[in-house]
Amino acid sequence: MSDVVEKPPLTGKGATSGVSFTAPAAATGEVAIVIRNANLWYAQSQALHDISMDIPARQATAFIGPSGCGKSTLLRCLNRMNDLIDNVKITGEFLVNGQDINARTTDVIEVRRRIGMVFQKSNPLPKSIFENVVYGLRIAGIRDKATLDAACERSLRGAALWDEVKDRLPSLGTKLSGGQQQRLTIARALSHDPEILCLDEFSIAIDPVTTMRIEDALKELKKEITIVLVTNLVQQARRLAGRTMFLMDGEVVEEGKTDTIFSDKPKNQKTFDYVNGIFG
Repeated sequence: MSDVVEKPPLTGKGATSGVSFTAPAAATGEVAIVIRNANLWYAQSQALHDISMDIPARQATAFIGPSGCGKSTLLRCLNRMNDLIDNVKITGEFLVNGQDINARTTDVIEVRRRIGMVFQKSNPLPKSIFENVVYGLRIAGIRDKATLDAACERSLRGAALWDEVKDRLPSLGTKLSGGQQQRLTIARALSHDPEILCLDEFSIAIDPVTTMRIEDALKELKKEITIVLVTNLVQQARRLAGRTMFLMDGEVVEEGKTDTIFSDKPKNQKTFDYVNGIFG
């Protein structure tokens, strides 16, 4: 088990003490992420309780459960976004390709490049559509136009947005519709070629038609990368995920194949009650 992690230093790629995080999980095995005995506290309040699970590679895995159950907190552990919150303490292991991403020598910048994150609310930069997509690549020092052009098109296609914006790439990303802005955010996350893509209720603020369009794109993406999805829409989990984890009060109540979780015979009655809308 790892030592307690309390706001580890954000080791930069060029720091001599940093160990580069290389996580070709999808290429090296069937399991992309291993979580063992994970606990998390916000100050004195414990939000996650002794969570252990394996997340398979090149599939979509869904975290479901009532509001406040810890699913978004767990998702943020996967690329160390909880580092940005004061008074957070984490114990346990979060392993990607056998490497503990909470180790003090881990290169956090590289972790976040390998594990992309898309949040509930789209957050386009006040820049052109093109610059929104390639922003991270420019920060990483990439200047070659052909490389940036190729990355922009590939990422926008992956987010099912290319056909709608290919003729107006110099236009401001903030001028796009809400659904287009969320897909632009997904494209920006894809521009780094992540092995893992985390989505935190990506469809909460967009219309059903756009939601289905993004879901179609995710069904294609999961053939190549690992997707971890937090959703309050249980039928979205059913449509997208190969495996589903049901959480309550910071604990995993049940996890398994999505077909089993949504069947009339899950292992736990609470699972049946939740997915059938008896509570939630």
